[in-house]
Amino acid sequence: MSGFAFRVVAASASSAARVGRFDTPHGPVETPAFMPVGTRATVKGVLPRDLREAGARMILANTYHLHLRPGEDVVAALGSLHAMMAWDGPILTDSGGYQVFSMSDLAQIDEDGVTFRSVVDGSRVRLTPERAVEIQAKLGADVQMAFDHCPPDPLDRAGVEAATARTHRWLERAVRRHNELGTDRGQCLFGIVQGGAFEDLRRASVDAVCSHDLVGYAMGGVSVGEGRDAARATVATTAPLLPLDRPRYLMGVGTPEDFFDAVASGIDLFDCVTPTRNARNATAYTSRGRMNLRNLVWRTDATTLDPACDCIACTQYSLGTLRHLFTTDEMLGPMLLSLHNLRTFHRLLERMRAAITEDRLADLRSELLPAMQRRVSALP
Repeated sequence: MSGFAFRVVAASASSAARVGRFDTPHGPVETPAFMPVGTRATVKGVLPRDLREAGARMILANTYHLHLRPGEDVVAALGSLHAMMAWDGPILTDSGGYQVFSMSDLAQIDEDGVTFRSVVDGSRVRLTPERAVEIQAKLGADVQMAFDHCPPDPLDRAGVEAATARTHRWLERAVRRHNELGTDRGQCLFGIVQGGAFEDLRRASVDAVCSHDLVGYAMGGVSVGEGRDAARATVATTAPLLPLDRPRYLMGVGTPEDFFDAVASGIDLFDCVTPTRNARNATAYTSRGRMNLRNLVWRTDATTLDPACDCIACTQYSLGTLRHLFTTDEMLGPMLLSLHNLRTFHRLLERMRAAITEDRLADLRSELLPAMQRRVSALP
């Protein structure tokens, strides 16, 4: 498809990890890469300039929420998501499929699609595979996701089988509608592999989804209640089955441990609210471990949050000042910590790309991860 290409730049000899380059109409993305989540056309509290300086190259927005407010016609009238978000880099839009899982109490599923009760005014909201494609076309993102059915319980085989088969049927409809709208719009479609925690269902889903010649492929329904070990096993067995010459996207998963596990299995793209949501709740990811900035112990601490970080929160503010901002509910606190957590995640992926090139990803994991996983309640 015009404007899109993916190539592997370097591959590890000791794992399935690879460094890639995903070219899009709005610029390239070096992979493995993390995409910050801007659900309603904004990454909360973070300016686009600062997002880019933190290391972001591709960001994500949500079809369901933007359909509710302001509506895709308004987004189109304002010049598409790129104009609304003041972001000249690549954008990916989720299809609304995850909301089938996360808002199951407000959703009714049938073969044709899903009827939601709006979280805004309680009105009826209808999404189908075709409608999701049409909405995303008006939103104008570079990468559209196919509408899928993420099963409510990844360990319920009967439920997973039904949801996975429905995802495959919905993908056929999404691909058809995407092609009808034209493939020269500077937008591409990714298909989503389901299958829960069952290896045979995941393998069958890979076959079904990859029977469509798409620009990229995603793994959905991971880390949705099956436990970390099962999630890790699912990624390890499924990711290598996806085409080598297409980007592989693990949806909604994003902690440092997740990155190391999934990158070693061949995953290229990630998204998650983890760094920004935790930042708004005063949790910092640092090279020394996770820290709750509301803790009294930091009240008079004049040292930096993370001496290994070059973000504005770490170079211009003290721990004590950051704590003050949170305990007084000053908006600057979540803004600074969001930037810090994003910078920490992007820096980690930068180092992982370099380590893959040198085939020392396992060494980098041993060097960094034990400290990053600690909970820090006092500094030496």
